[in-house]
Amino acid sequence: MDRLIYTAMTGAKHILEQQATTSHNLANASTTGFRADLALFQARQVVGGGFESRAYATGVGAGWNPQVGAVQSSGRPLDVAVDGSGWIAVQARDGREAYTRAGDLRVNADGLLTSGAGHPVLGDGGPIILPTYSSIGIGVDGSVSIVPQGQGPETVAQVARIRLVDPPAADLVKGDDGLFRMRDGSEAPASAGVRLVPGSLETSNVNVADALVTMIELGRRFEFAVKAMRTAEENGAA
Repeated sequence: MDRLIYTAMTGAKHILEQQATTSHNLANASTTGFRADLALFQARQVVGGGFESRAYATGVGAGWNPQVGAVQSSGRPLDVAVDGSGWIAVQARDGREAYTRAGDLRVNADGLLTSGAGHPVLGDGGPIILPTYSSIGIGVDGSVSIVPQGQGPETVAQVARIRLVDPPAADLVKGDDGLFRMRDGSEAPASAGVRLVPGSLETSNVNVADALVTMIELGRRFEFAVKAMRTAEENGAA
């Protein structure tokens, strides 16, 4: 019965972990630029004494879903969506460079351009700090232009350019804070080929229908694993 209890016990444990991943994805189905987490199961042989046929289940993080979300118009001048592949460079809490697809930008009281989550947006020379302005616009190439406060539209001037990068998806890892970083700890080079869609936002790439179906399937698998553990207990006591 040890083979059955091993398989059922570890299976139930990792089913719950995958259920948590699916729930996390569903909770972020409306989060701008969110990339869904992926997970999968593997069967591994039990190392040590006993029969070689003994195995247990293990959950393996499979990274994240690189599929691009839908682009929706918002009409807000500080909203930008990345058109196709590419990322917006921001400064993480630890001061290091990280990347996001969330283009719901803000300007705080100090003139610092930030993401919706409060991470400073990076330009060629570091975090972008804007002078006071009466209007602002972001171009498809990431250029930030303003009309200085008290001036007319003929005085529009470019004051910064958002740092845009386009590393291969395989070179990026997703952190617990939702930001992406280079796997080797380096900084991705700027890419002139990345384009933005001003006045728009990218939706989450979570497929709500698929996620709900997955939750139902995982719930049934968990019930089956619990029944298997009960069967193992009953057979062991017989």
